[in-house]
Formats: sequence, C-alpha cells, structure tokens
Amino acid sequence: MAVLPRILDPRSRPDPYPLYEEIRAAEPVWVPGRPVVIFASHEACEAVLRDPRASNDGRHALLHRAPDTADGLAPPPAELPSFLFMDPPRHGALRRLAATGFTPRAVRRLTPMIRELIDDLLDEAAARRHLDGVADLASPLPVTVICRVLGVDTGERDWYRTRSSLLGRAVDPYLAFLGVPAPGLGRRRRAEAELTEFFGRLAADRRAEPRDDIVSDLLAAEVDGEPLTDEEIVTTCRLLLNAGHETTVSLIANGLLTLLDHPGTLAALRDDPVATAPAVVEELLRLQPPLQLVHRHAREDMDVRGTRVPHGTTMVLLLAGANRDSAAFGCPHRFDAARTDASRHLSFGLGTHYCLGAPLGRLEAELAFIRFAQRVVGPELAEGPPRYRPHVVLRGPASLPLHTRAILDRTTPW
Repeated sequence: MAVLPRILDPRSRPDPYPLYEEIRAAEPVWVPGRPVVIFASHEACEAVLRDPRASNDGRHALLHRAPDTADGLAPPPAELPSFLFMDPPRHGALRRLAATGFTPRAVRRLTPMIRELIDDLLDEAAARRHLDGVADLASPLPVTVICRVLGVDTGERDWYRTRSSLLGRAVDPYLAFLGVPAPGLGRRRRAEAELTEFFGRLAADRRAEPRDDIVSDLLAAEVDGEPLTDEEIVTTCRLLLNAGHETTVSLIANGLLTLLDHPGTLAALRDDPVATAPAVVEELLRLQPPLQLVHRHAREDMDVRGTRVPHGTTMVLLLAGANRDSAAFGCPHRFDAARTDASRHLSFGLGTHYCLGAPLGRLEAELAFIRFAQRVVGPELAEGPPRYRPHVVLRGPASLPLHTRAILDRTTPW
C-alpha cells in the first residue's frame, strides 16, 4: 500500500491522521513481502492489546529471526531485554517491583515537588524574557521528575534527555515496513552503551550505600527467592528513565500546541483547574497521543476480528488512528474537553503492558497545563507551524517558541 512509506516520511509528522484514516478504511493492511499486518480501528487494536497471544517479546517475531546488519554494522551482543519486552511470568514479577514508585498513591506524594519545579521553570523563562513550550517546560519537567524518582543527578538532565531521545527512535517501524533499522543505529548503540554503563555505576554505588530510591529498592528485591541480576537492574532503570519521560514530553508539547487554539479551555484551566484538568488531559491523550503506534507479535495463529494472523506475524497497532475512529468516538477529529468518552482512548495501552507511568504522566500534564494557564498571559506561536521531531512513534514538536504578554509571578495562586 503506497501509504506506508508516507508514515515514515518526516513531512507527514505535522498531520499523520489522514494516513491513518486511509489505513483504517483498508484494514487489515499487509506489508508486501513481509510478515507484518497493520490495524488502525479501535475494535481491532483493543482486541490485540487484550489478547494474551499477542506478545511484546520480539523473539516471537519472524522479523527478528535474522541478525540485522542492514547498515553494515555488526549486530549488538545478546542482551537481556527490559521487562517491557518480556511476557509473563517474568514480566509481571519485574513490573511489580518497579511499580511501587508509580502507584497513584506514590505519585500523588510528588505533587508538591512537581508544582515547585514547574514554577521554577516558568521563573527561568520569565527571567530570560523568552518561553519555548518544549525547551523550557515540556522537556525539562518530565526528565527532572523521573531523575528525582530514580535518585540520579538532575544536573545532568540534558545528558539523559539527549540519549533517551536517541533510543526513542528504535521503536520507529522501519524494520517492519522496509526491513532496515531506523536511521541513527550507530548513535543509538552508543547512547545505549553509555546509559548501561551509567546505571551500572549507579547500582554499584547504591549497593555500597543504599538510599530511599527505586534503584536501592531493586537491589534489595527478590523474585522467586533470588535477587535480580545486575543486567535486570540496569535494563529496568534504563527503561524507567526512557519511558518515564519521553511520552510525557510529547504529551505536554502536543497539549500546549492544541490549547493555544482553545483559549476558552485555557481560561477554564485557570479558573477551575480541579474540575477541568483531568478531562482536558484525557481528551489530549485521545486526540494527540504521544505514542502513535505499538508492535505486537503473534505467539500462535490468531484471529483478529475476522483476520487470520499467522504465528510469528508482527502486528502494528496505530493507536493514534484508533483514537480517532468514528466507530468509537463522536466527531473524533474535534477537540472537546467536555467529551464523556475520551477515557476509552488507547494511548496508554491495555492489559498486561498497560503503561506503568500513566499516573505520573497524567499528573505532570495536568499540573503543567494548569500552571501554564494561570501564569502565562496571551500565549501565541511566535513563528509559523512548529517543526516536528523525526520520531514516528513518539510524535511531538521539536520546539514551540511563544509570544506572551506576560509571565505572572509565582505568587499567582494555584
């Protein structure tokens, strides 16, 4: 289908949704010559996400049976995957250990820290007399929060952010669609090696001197009476750093861009934040999801709403397309903060691999949008349409320079 290369084309990034409409209308769409099928309807994507036969472990995929040397580089050494790419029961055991820091109750305790951090970031922007919604808020906020949760030095947040962003391209569907890795494979491997080395040193430090943080908790934990291996601790920490902020960066950036066109919603966030913010975040998650698509692999022959999917087939689920399916949502392309069905979105997944960081991502977005509405007066885009990051899966603007009439003092009531 001619639409597939267009998904990878950076020119599609500002508005990929017409492409997803075409795919949904033709569903199922099989990638010619490859064991890959694409679904974009809400019904099919939900069915696959809930099906235990749909694996997140690439070892079940025919696509991953041969070493990938398409760029002339030797394949990386075999490495234990993070629990994100494992199936039960090991997935559940490792996920439960990591989840202690991301429960709704644990996340709520972070509210004062996140509020203070948002005010600090807006103060810095006010002092510079310049506000970029990405560089000054959407990007530094989530990475600083996850660094504090993990107990790592927030002074190096740009170092973490750069490497995490490189790794984010690994999930772009170049291998599924074209049989080649996403651009920048060499740089991703170096970034992965650097983060692995960093967390290895951090784990050694915490083993010698435990603290009240997730790394120390993982070192003290056991699964089936056995401590976690060093590799499991390092890959879990690396996953939490990457997944703990990359999607939230795009959620906040996409949300700010959308809210600029809806001053009435900004006013409601300013005047009645408690009642307004949760619904706004859910609608933004539906309309402009930070995670555009996910992969699943058929562990055995499957039937997906009448489509036979053979064992080993990779299923590409266009979550962003499913979220705009008119069979599931009324007026699906319209932003409607009063929508009652927005929570049916698939932006955090479903089932076994439902996003561990969903409570934290929601809280950070709610507080960021509230404080932006309360302190930033008359925000408008300073330039034309924003430039987007090259990422296909983690879609969001690369920058968001704004004109403002004022950034009010932090004494402005929450």
